[in-house]
Amino acid sequence: MGQGAMDLVAQAKAEVENLTPDQVAAELESGDALLVDLREPAEREAASIPGTVHVPRGMLEFAADPDLPAHKPELQREKRVILHCASGGRSALAAKTLKDMGYSNVAHLEGGINRWAQEGKPVDTA
Repeated sequence: MGQGAMDLVAQAKAEVENLTPDQVAAELESGDALLVDLREPAEREAASIPGTVHVPRGMLEFAADPDLPAHKPELQREKRVILHCASGGRSALAAKTLKDMGYSNVAHLEGGINRWAQEGKPVDTA
């Protein structure tokens, strides 16, 4: 029997860097990190973290591959990339995927935008 989705998320979290909202805010303030929002467009309509680059989870591998037309130039293997979703599951899986693709300095926001907002960090609302 295969693994369930939450098993895969737990495994990914064990293999990637998990950051708190305070840690992400500090990295963003330093200007050295790119924050990528993996949520679907409809999710972003309700709220988003200012300054994020949007790459829906289903397009991440294509946006991260510099050899493909869908590549987002902001995504560079040598740069610090922090991923977030709503609660941290998709971003943990995505961080592991980027590591597998050769991104060496990748992390995710544990708890996603939900925790970010709960802890009083800035959020743009529609």
